This record gives sequence, structure tokens and C-alpha cells, in this order.
Amino acid sequence: MFIDEVIVELKAGDGGDGCMAFRREKYVEMGGPAGGNGGTGGSIIFEVDEGLNTLIDLRYRKLIKAKKGENGQGKGMHGKGASDEIVRVPMGTVITDLETGLILADLTKHKEQAVIATGGRGGRGNIAFATRANPAPSYSEHGEEGEHLKIKAELKLLADVGLVGLPSVGKSTLISKISASKPKIAAYHFTTLKPNLGVVRVDEGKSFVVADLPGLIKGASLGEGLGDRFLKHIERTRVIAHILDMSGSEGRDPLEDYKIINHELEAFNPKMMDKPQVVIANKMDLDGAKQNLQRFHETYPDVTVFEVSALQAEGLQPVIRALSEMLEHIAKQPLYEEEKFASHVLYKFKKEQPFRIIKDNAVWVIKGDEIEKIFKMTKFTTEEAFLRFSRKLRKLGIDDRLKELGALDGDTVRILDYEFEYRQ
Repeated sequence: MFIDEVIVELKAGDGGDGCMAFRREKYVEMGGPAGGNGGTGGSIIFEVDEGLNTLIDLRYRKLIKAKKGENGQGKGMHGKGASDEIVRVPMGTVITDLETGLILADLTKHKEQAVIATGGRGGRGNIAFATRANPAPSYSEHGEEGEHLKIKAELKLLADVGLVGLPSVGKSTLISKISASKPKIAAYHFTTLKPNLGVVRVDEGKSFVVADLPGLIKGASLGEGLGDRFLKHIERTRVIAHILDMSGSEGRDPLEDYKIINHELEAFNPKMMDKPQVVIANKMDLDGAKQNLQRFHETYPDVTVFEVSALQAEGLQPVIRALSEMLEHIAKQPLYEEEKFASHVLYKFKKEQPFRIIKDNAVWVIKGDEIEKIFKMTKFTTEEAFLRFSRKLRKLGIDDRLKELGALDGDTVRILDYEFEYRQ
């Protein structure tokens, strides 16, 4: 089964909790803090495996979770970091953040890796908070939450030449003759239900990859036939080869076929029209082919046309040579513009207002990633931990902002599910 698009939820591992402990040994007074830090949570990493050619392994994994880091322990023992979760995908996989629409990774090389969801850092134990002014702090931290996001994994095949054309023009027959690919071939439309890749050998040490892309009919860019699923695979190709049934054996006009395919390519992605194109006039051994080819030359005098009979394996070597020479002079271009990519580090730690305050009936609600992160990582187990949290709120300017908004002593303030009284 060919699966080329999957939506998956990712949950990186949370960091382990820091430990609050004190050194207690016989004859040792004031042993001091002894709580270790928590371990880092596991990240979710996508890695290219050239042995895969479909995303079927991801289809049944609706949620991918990485493990939590170990908690810190007493006697200064730090928790162990969790191992990363490695997700193997085929070459040509594009990872998109569904919330922002930004590209997180475009994986095109064997063993290439990208950290898609970063594990949370471990919470600090009370050893980490010891200072000269407070040599024995009685607080520690919870581990940071790992990233949680929903992504789309989309496979866009890596091929040098894309064979496009309406059904039954001979694409599958052609690829079977010029490569070792053995697609299903039959005398009915939509025989090919998945893209087929074939490696074409030109000379010793020289080859290129051809993709037979099925399902293109009028309206393909809008979802007719199978075109909406497979047009995207043409985006990576460096050369587009139109296969035309120049004999019109299916009762269609090859000139009209050419116009239809170009229209669908442009409607799907206008940049496709910038790619070099050639026309392979197939079924030249049938009646009517020569006359139609003459009409084609008169209508499109600047288009390069190769005459072949794929079934009879005639005229194929000039096509192979010409495509190989074209590819030598066409550099591989990135699939996406730079601005569509999200720098993962910057994306995670994007600069924004540290908090915002809204009034919900009689409750002041404080929201913001930074303040919520501080709250989640605070262990409210000792009075010193409460005082430290209050100092952080004051340092962020929350007290001053509440006062500006008219908060009064005794008003209820809420952060996530936690409520407390406001005091000036």
C-alpha cells in the first residue's frame, strides 16, 4: 500500500523532576542540600531511511510519545536523560506544523535527521539553587514539559524526471522499457494507482531517476481522479516529460491533452511551469500519429518532441540521452522558499510578551507561555517555594500590571487551574 500523507500527534518527553533533599550523616552538622537535577526528556527525531518508500509505518501511529527523564535523587544523584524516539521515514518526506503551517523539515538525504519535538529539560534539584545568601534552599523544580504538536508528514518523491500524461498514454510501458521498474500495465484507465520509480542507466556510472505519476485528468488539481494525491510528487522533479498518445487511439486529441496537463500543472503550482519540459510522442507506430505530430509541430514549434513507440521499444535511446544531457545542466533547487521554514530553536523559544491579563467575571486570569512554564515547574511544597514564585511574578511586572488594571486586595488571581489572593 502506498501512503504518502499522514497526520500524527507528537509528544516529546517531559524533563524529570528535581529533588529536594539534605545531606544527613552522623557527626556531620549542617550537611547542606543534596537533591540532584532531573534528566532531560526524550526528543522525537525523524530520520531518513532509504529502504522505505512509503509512510505506511506512520499511518497507524496516531500519537508518538518519547519517554520522560528520570527524577533527580538524594545524595546529589542526577536523573538519567531519556533516550530519543527515532521515527524513520522515506527520502523526500516533508514535515509541516499543522498549527502554524511552517515547514519543520525537508528530509532528502539518507540518514538525515531533524529534531521535530524537543524534550523538556530536567527540573533543578535544591543543590542547584544553593547560594552564599541561601546555602540550604528548601525548594526544587518540576521538569519542563516536552513539546506537544500535531504535524503532517508528506512524501514528495525524489525523481529527476517526472512522466506526466492522461491515462493510457503509455507512461507505465515507457518506464518499464527504460528502467527495471515493473509497473502493472493493462488496457483500462487508472491501472497505475501509485507512483512508480525507475532508475535509468545511461552509461557506466551515470544514471537518473524517473517517476511515473498516475491519475492526471482534467480537474486533477481540484481533486478529480487521483491527481490531487500525486501532483505534489512532480514538484521535486527537475524535468517534466509529457507523454502524449500522438495517434489519438483513445479518441482524444493529443494537442488538447497537452493543454489539459499544462493547465493542471499550473493550477496546482505555477512554479511547475518554470521547469524544463519535453514531449514524448508515443504510439508513433499507429495510424494517424504522423498527421497529429505535424499538427503539434505547427501549433507548438518551440517544443522539443521525441518520437517513440514504447511498446515496440523504438526511439527510446535518443530520449534517454537527451534527458541525461538536460539534467547535467540543471541544478537541484530547494523545494521551498526559505521563509516557509521554521527554525526549530527559534520557533520553540520565539520572543513574545511574557504574559497577558484578562478579567473573567471577578477573576484576574494571567496567561502566557513563560508564566505558565514557571508555574508548571514550581513545586509548591514549601513556603520558600511560594515566596520564590511570588518574586518571579513581581520581577516579570505582573504585580504592577494588576495594580494598573485596578486589582484590589483580596481579588482572585488565576494561573491555569491555580487561584490565589492578590495582595499589594
